[in-house]
Amino acid sequence: MQATQIRQKDGIFYFVSYRAKDLLARVRFISRFYGEHEQIPASRVARDDDIAKFISRIESSDRAFQRGLSRAKVRQLTNFYETAVTQPAIPGTILLYTSERLNFRASGDGVGSLSEPESKFLIIDGQHRLAALHFYMQERPNDAATISVPCMIFDGRAEDFAAEMFVIINSTPTRINKSHLIDLYERVSWAAPDRKFAARLVERLYGEGDSPLRYRINRLGGRSQRDKWVLQAELFNELHRWVRGRWRSIQLAGGSAKEVPRYYAVVRDFLRAARAAFGEERWGNEAYMVTKPVTIKALIRVCADLAKEDDGPEDGREARWAQRLAPWSEMAEMFREKGFYERFPARGEVERVARVHKDLARAARIEGR
Repeated sequence: MQATQIRQKDGIFYFVSYRAKDLLARVRFISRFYGEHEQIPASRVARDDDIAKFISRIESSDRAFQRGLSRAKVRQLTNFYETAVTQPAIPGTILLYTSERLNFRASGDGVGSLSEPESKFLIIDGQHRLAALHFYMQERPNDAATISVPCMIFDGRAEDFAAEMFVIINSTPTRINKSHLIDLYERVSWAAPDRKFAARLVERLYGEGDSPLRYRINRLGGRSQRDKWVLQAELFNELHRWVRGRWRSIQLAGGSAKEVPRYYAVVRDFLRAARAAFGEERWGNEAYMVTKPVTIKALIRVCADLAKEDDGPEDGREARWAQRLAPWSEMAEMFREKGFYERFPARGEVERVARVHKDLARAARIEGR
């Protein structure tokens, strides 16, 4: 196919024009796997809802970077294609990616012939536009046959390049959810090391079998059907707050490879000790605020305080800290949901987290930061 080679610094990519039918045959729709509330389950799709059926068949994977498709957005774009006459239906470029190295034979001035990949392209940007094009082609094949789609092709790079491009394009607050961005920190080269560190801690707290928060962190879904206690973004913020203040010492101690497991073990042991102090019957109990976001965020702050004060060996730490936090058992009823906000008065969530943090630290005689 005819292509224009574009060079920017050390990067080379290609601009091409695809006929709508040809392009749809060469792309693969994907989305990041999330739970049943963040995608359209096949069992709940209405028989006459072709868009829902299409979305339910899209390949979902933990390694994917794309968000799930929106039925409403696909319908809106399909309607736009139907009404667009003098204005172009797809004026912006679709960004495509293949890990294969494509062969470019130049004929002069950056123009030449570009080979096709053997596998289908991943769509970095433009899934909704192409999904709508799919339905427009079904409804108005003659009109769709007149549409050529401008595309940028990136080839021959590691797969995380596509995820990084996705984040760069969608990293404004209105376009990508913070929790989704945290999931992808590990895969983007420009993310700050301290943010990657905190994201790895969240991932361990979500997935490790010995974590008291296993599957209880709301990552916009997840494989567990259990109730979630805290948003991933909120937990990330508290862990990053701690890590950022200790970053110099973390680097001197060996960086992420050595310190992520150590910090995870610290948080794990602390939360186990906290669970013992509050009592198993209150941990995760809806009638109590012990595992609600306001308390979990305060607990992470107390954990940081205690870890600074007691930097002793891991062996026996959980028992030491359970004894240290034992006074919490006497104040556990203060965390009953009924009347909680009156017992911990504040002007908002931020102030209430600070209040709970202060009261818990004082009860355990832990010096606050």
